[in-house]
Amino acid sequence: MLRTLRIALLSVMTAAVVLPIVNSSTVSAADDKWESLFDGKTLKNWDGNPAFWSVKDGAITGQTTKENPTKGNTFIIYRGGEIGDFELKLQYKIVGGNSGIQYRSFEVKDNKWVVGGYQGDFEAGKTYSGILYGERFRGILANRGQKTVIGENGKPTVVGSVGESAEIQSKIKNEDWNDYHIVANGNHFKHFINGTATIECTDEDDAARANGILALQLHAGPPMVVQFRKIMIKQSGGKKTAAVDSKKKD
Repeated sequence: MLRTLRIALLSVMTAAVVLPIVNSSTVSAADDKWESLFDGKTLKNWDGNPAFWSVKDGAITGQTTKENPTKGNTFIIYRGGEIGDFELKLQYKIVGGNSGIQYRSFEVKDNKWVVGGYQGDFEAGKTYSGILYGERFRGILANRGQKTVIGENGKPTVVGSVGESAEIQSKIKNEDWNDYHIVANGNHFKHFINGTATIECTDEDDAARANGILALQLHAGPPMVVQFRKIMIKQSGGKKTAAVDSKKKD
């Protein structure tokens, strides 16, 4: 009888060990929904002014110099399709100046490589990284740490907090690689840097945008360098962009 009980107990313990492995494979299958938008080698599906944009060290790189400034903010635009509801994850590094990630955005008529719309900001400074900015599109919509609702007048109202700005800044690495994560679901937006929430916004204005282009910003002003790599997107509703082949790079 004792031997039978031991065998039965061993069977239960073995089953308990196997279950997490089955659940893990289910999670991996869900991860297949992520698409790579940058192959780490070329600017396939990306369109920007070649005087400023290139691929260096496995990253999309935008650079201005004293001898080669940009007269206004210029963007490299993803030409693989528009985006609606999505999650976007990428890594960025910035030296000098400021930059941003445009989403659900629009091209400005008769202005090549000029974009307006929602923007996840970041900078070399200590104030604006993580905010939601409306480039040519109503200005600041949520400062860092704020939870806002944008009303019919296009103005944001602060309704809560996702954290203290100084504490969020302490999580951001200077002149080094950081992780940026943007979630857009309906008219609800969330930004995260290095896993820390930076803003949350609900846009109830009639001007709210449901879809548009994705683009990366190089800001006018003093010389700067900004780099982007490991650009991944997961879209809802069965929408697909034109993904590019990618090999993981550290």
